[in-house]
Formats: sequence, structure tokens, C-alpha cells
Amino acid sequence: MGRIEGIKDYRCFIDGNWVAAESGDVFETTDPFTAKHWANMPRCDARDVDKAVAAARAAFDTGEWSKINATQRGHLLRRLGDLIARDADHLASVEVQDNGKLYAEMRGQVGYIPQWFYYFGGMADKVEGAVMPIDKPDMFTYTRHEPIGVVAAITPWNSPLLLLAWKMAPALAAGCTMVVKPSEFTSASTLELMRLIEEAGFPKGVVNVVTGFGQDVGEALSTHPGIDKIAFTGGEFSGRKIMEKSAGNFKRLTLELGGKSAQLVFADADLDNAVKGVVSGIFAATGQTCIAGSRLLVHDSIHDEFLEKFLALAATARMGDPMDLSTQVGPVTTQPQYNRILSMIEMAKGEGASCMMGGKPADRPECGDGWFIEPTVFAGVRNDMQIAQQEVFGPVLSVIRFSDDDEAYSIANDTPYGLAAGVWTSDMARAFTAARRLRAGTIWTNTYRAVSYMMPFGGFKNSGQGRESGQDAIYDYMETKSVWMAFNKDVPNPFVMR
Repeated sequence: MGRIEGIKDYRCFIDGNWVAAESGDVFETTDPFTAKHWANMPRCDARDVDKAVAAARAAFDTGEWSKINATQRGHLLRRLGDLIARDADHLASVEVQDNGKLYAEMRGQVGYIPQWFYYFGGMADKVEGAVMPIDKPDMFTYTRHEPIGVVAAITPWNSPLLLLAWKMAPALAAGCTMVVKPSEFTSASTLELMRLIEEAGFPKGVVNVVTGFGQDVGEALSTHPGIDKIAFTGGEFSGRKIMEKSAGNFKRLTLELGGKSAQLVFADADLDNAVKGVVSGIFAATGQTCIAGSRLLVHDSIHDEFLEKFLALAATARMGDPMDLSTQVGPVTTQPQYNRILSMIEMAKGEGASCMMGGKPADRPECGDGWFIEPTVFAGVRNDMQIAQQEVFGPVLSVIRFSDDDEAYSIANDTPYGLAAGVWTSDMARAFTAARRLRAGTIWTNTYRAVSYMMPFGGFKNSGQGRESGQDAIYDYMETKSVWMAFNKDVPNPFVMR
């Protein structure tokens, strides 16, 4: 655990080799806590994408990877999981230096990542086709599942390794090869992971990494005819662009986009536990998660009491160095995002929302030169305000009142997004009803932000399409093939469909 000293020069990883960008150019990456440049990344462009896709294509079509069986793929995935577990401290430290999130959270995430590789490593040779009881007595029919081909994984800056694992583990288990484009703000940990890909013994070209900007690398991947599928996590705007650009060769898509998730606190909830859950849902990751519970819906009868308890707990949040295990709220990861959050706070004030807490940059000695924003709470919010409809991706909570269950569900669903929701109640009948009526891909009851390699994750509406994790995920990286075999030797009338 600790920061890398000096300036580290990284290279991209293509066809099993560490290489500079074709342009020879690099770009700087900055530590959000110190606001200092700490590493250089290759600035790749379409030429590097061509090389990476060619390597992945060759590995998939004719290379060693195309010849090993599913059980062998599973062994490699489990070996990679072991190596990640071994190096979890280092990987977590790199993520913190790159994205400013808490070491305690990043260490927990990285320590959990091996489970995705164990789970899908075990699933690699459990994918089975089926023999169909076909209605044609002279035919034998069956299905088989085959890997899609070359997958482009485009990952965000908030949890780079975890969200890459959600894509990489099922894709490799299925037999695909990959070209990875990490966020230009947080590329370091992905490149560090490639050293473990090498050590685990994956054949060359199976996983490739090109670093750079969306207009140079992301667009080239989206339009490249050699890419068969794109798995993307990021903002709605970028997701829509990828969908448009990828239409040229009808690429398969998994898109995990934004959210404006509601936490519903009913009158019968355990208020103390609900307060903790709501604080965790919005402030624990500085609000920089797609599932952030950024809308708090509270029943009229408990609104004032709940808000008082919530503000009291939120005010105790310790801000500072994310490497310090006692820190509870870290900096915003990027300066553009820092500026955007402050702009949205001013927008909320202009809309007439009441700022009950925060609402400004954090002016605390322990925050140093980092991009810190005080945990911010707006009360008196209407659901038609922009602050209640637009994703902030920062430590900003909007509090909205409701009078009955129907109104709560109506408000919660009245958003373009549908990624997640939290329900706080002691009534299990209400909990089951909420799970049915809320239009979101994940519903948590009396908890929040729980994830598992066993549970599918994804959104409704503008929050994306497809699911990651769980048994279904591997099939998102496969095509189903139908096979027909005729028993009779004499072909019947060729002009009549059988």
C-alpha cells in the first residue's frame, strides 16, 4: 500500500508485447488527491487499434487460443484469479493513485475480483447445447454455443478493474479474445493487470490494451469491422455514440450506462439502519458510482426525523487522503467532473432546492490540493427539477417527500434511467410489491450497493442493455448455432420447404 514515487512510463499491450503508441505520443495521468502528474500513458490512435484488433483476430481464428479447449480456458482464468489475489494490495494502491477512491473500498473490490475469474473459470466447460425433440422424424437436431469473436471492452474511471473483470471473465470463459480501452483518466491498473495476464500464461493476442481518448481509440473500436461485440460501461451520451457508430457491422452490445437511483424510506423502516444505508449509497464512493442512490424518497410522516438523523451522520464524514484507512470520503476523480458537479450544485440552488448541507468545495487542510466537494444534501426537491433527473456522479443527494406507496413508486420510476433502487421497510409484503413495481435492474431491500459474481447486473431504459455477472453473462459473449442432420438418403422435392 502506497503511492508510486516519481513519474512512471507505461506502454500499451498488443499481441503479447509492451509497445509505445504508433504516434510516439503520451498523455499525463494525475493523482486526484495531490493533483500532481504521476504517470505517462501511450496516446494510441486508429493505427494501434488496427494492430490490436489484428492480434485479437488472429488469436481467435488461428492462434493457440483457438485450439485450447474450454477446460483449459478455465484453468487459465483460475490461475489469473490467484495472481490477482496475490497482488491485490499493489493493484488497489494503483487504482487509488489513479482514481482517488478510498483504499479501503478499492482493496475490498480488488480482493473480491478473483471470484469472477473462479466463477466463470468453472463455468467455461459447463456451457451445454441441447438436443431438440424435433417434430420431423427423419431429422436429428441440436444446438451449440460458440464464442462471438473479438470483444472490445471500454471501461470507465470509477472502478476500472472491477468493471473490466465483469467483462473479461465471461468473455474469456466463452472463448472470445479482447481489445481493452480503459478510461484515459485511469489506465494504469488495467496495464498492471496485463502483467498478470502474461504470468498466467494466456497466449499472445488474447487480451490487448490500447490507451487513449474516445475520439482516437473509442471511435476506432466502435467502427472497426474486426470487432464483433462491444462491452461498455460509462455515460449515457457515450453509450449512445457507441451504439450509433457500431451499427455499421451490427456489433453485439452490452451497455451499462448511467442511473438516477431512488432510495425509498417507508414509515415502518428501521430509521437508524436506513440512515446508514442511504449515507453509504450516496457518499461512500463520493457519489461516483452508476448505482449511487442520489434520490432519497421519504414518507411525509418521518421526513423531518429522518432528515435530521441523516444530516447528523453525514456531517461526521472524514475527508482526506484516500490511502488513509480512516478516510471516508475521497476526492472527485477528474477535474472536469469536479467542475461539472459544482455547476450542477449551482443549478439546483437556482431551481429553488434548499441546500441543507455542503454545496461547495471542501476547504479543509486534510484535503490538500485535491478535488474535494463537501457532501451535499438538497431538500425540498421536486422530481421534475434537473437535479432530480440528471445524473450528477458526485456526492449530491436530492430529498423528495411522498405521501403513500403509489406516489413513491411513481416518483421513483419517473426518470429516464432504471439501474437500481433501494427499499427500506420492515413489511415484507411491501418489499415484494416494491420489487415488482420499481422499474430498475437491481432492487435492494434493507441494504444497498451489494454486488456478487453470481447475480446479474444491468439496467432498464436509458441505463443500458444486457446483463453482466451471473450465469446469463457468458451467453452474452456467445452465439447459438442450430444444427440439422437428415437421416434419409433421398432428398425430397427441392421446391418445398420442409
